[in-house]
Amino acid sequence: MRALVLRGASELIVRDDAPDPRPAFGQVLAQVKACGICGSDLHFVQHAATMLGLLADMEGLPDFGAPPLDLGRDVFMGHEFAAEVLEVGPDTVGPEPGTLVTSVPIMLTPMGLRDIVYSNDLPAGYGERILLSAPFIQVVPNGLDPRHAALAEPMAVGLHAVNRSGIAVGDGAVVLGCGPVGLAVIAALGLRGVEPIVAADLSPARRSLASVMGAHEVVDPAIEPAFDAWKRTGRGRAPVVFEAIGVPGIIDDALRVAPAQSRIVVVGVCMQPDTVRPFFAISKELSLQFVLGYDPAEFETSLRSIAEGEIDVAPLITGEVGLDGAPGAFRELADPERHCKVMVVP
Repeated sequence: MRALVLRGASELIVRDDAPDPRPAFGQVLAQVKACGICGSDLHFVQHAATMLGLLADMEGLPDFGAPPLDLGRDVFMGHEFAAEVLEVGPDTVGPEPGTLVTSVPIMLTPMGLRDIVYSNDLPAGYGERILLSAPFIQVVPNGLDPRHAALAEPMAVGLHAVNRSGIAVGDGAVVLGCGPVGLAVIAALGLRGVEPIVAADLSPARRSLASVMGAHEVVDPAIEPAFDAWKRTGRGRAPVVFEAIGVPGIIDDALRVAPAQSRIVVVGVCMQPDTVRPFFAISKELSLQFVLGYDPAEFETSLRSIAEGEIDVAPLITGEVGLDGAPGAFRELADPERHCKVMVVP
């Protein structure tokens, strides 16, 4: 089959000879209908060796038995997908062929849990066909467009950040950065009834999308800093701040200017070393929290919210390409004025 792979830790190529997957027990074979290009994939293409090095240095993570990723071999990617069931594996209960499904990008194997985010041997969303674990599959409801169903995954990231923050009705929020993750946070905050939501981004296109997704006040930080806007609208409260930019210096600056007793939730992924001055946080009794990913229940909730029209993800989709156009789309996504979310349709 055809599939997009990362080769040599730096080059995206389309293979015409990727192995045709066959479903084993507990697995479902599906034809990919749409897969969104995720910001983490952009990071991985640029910083794959750095990411693996950091993971190797890190302690405290659970060991699920997955083999280490080998950047000397092709790497399959793509984890924001919707797909049509083609075949159910032997002795496996799963949706009927023709059913549109999505899934958390995790495989259950005899050796343990394997992710299908980055893999040397498991087909992923930037390919014609994919293997899914039957227990993790979610049937797409309400005749939802597969391109919209594929966005349940990134929207679940925003929902998880909001859930972990502990924010409640009566609280207000400041969202720093209105890329796909920041926009997902804004949508989840809106469903939670949080008001006001102040959002900030240098990009006019992203600021426009922030308003569409439910931000009450959207500012260009080059003209009005986000926390100045909060002073105008926050009625003296301490906000919950979501840092969704992920570049060095942002966390420290948030600690410097956030109101006393604010909570700062970091959802942006910074790949470089960063420095913070604890004195800012100690002096104002700030809370600093880091979040990642989502759980299966949050994934299901996001899919349902999209299918029931509670979240309109259509404005986030700003481009669509086939497999041959995917390498160019990765390059174009570096410009926030050109795209928010590009869908790969194999």
